[in-house]
Amino acid sequence: MQETQEIMKKILIRYVSDQIEKLTYIDGKSDWIDLRAAENVVLKKGEFRLISLGVCMQLPEGYEAHIVPRSSTFKNFGIIQTNHCGIVDASYCGNNDVWMFPALAVRDTEIRINDRICQFRIMKNQPRILFEEVEALEGTDRGGFGSTGVK
Repeated sequence: MQETQEIMKKILIRYVSDQIEKLTYIDGKSDWIDLRAAENVVLKKGEFRLISLGVCMQLPEGYEAHIVPRSSTFKNFGIIQTNHCGIVDASYCGNNDVWMFPALAVRDTEIRINDRICQFRIMKNQPRILFEEVEALEGTDRGGFGSTGVK
């Protein structure tokens, strides 16, 4: 079966920093797009900071962006994303709606302009769901949360 991929025609983007590289796909490796720090940041262990990613975007209706750390972000910079996965919906689309990375430092660290600290992808919004309340589910129990063990 041949897979078809929907092509988006256009996403409007405003760069609020002329010091960061323009957005591109992670060439040949992924359909995610790297986001870069748009400011120099020095953090001490335990400090929190919203780090500017230097862009504002107008996403198409019915789509949202999922922002997550790169796999090397923790190792390279000693920061974690405090909301673990940032969701930008289509309503966050104004000139001052700058994308940010909420960072918590677990060690003293320095982040420089253009450091790749996170990545994003555009996803269709979840369809509308109707919840139907029942007394019992028909599926087989797996044993509850954490039931698959560690090996």
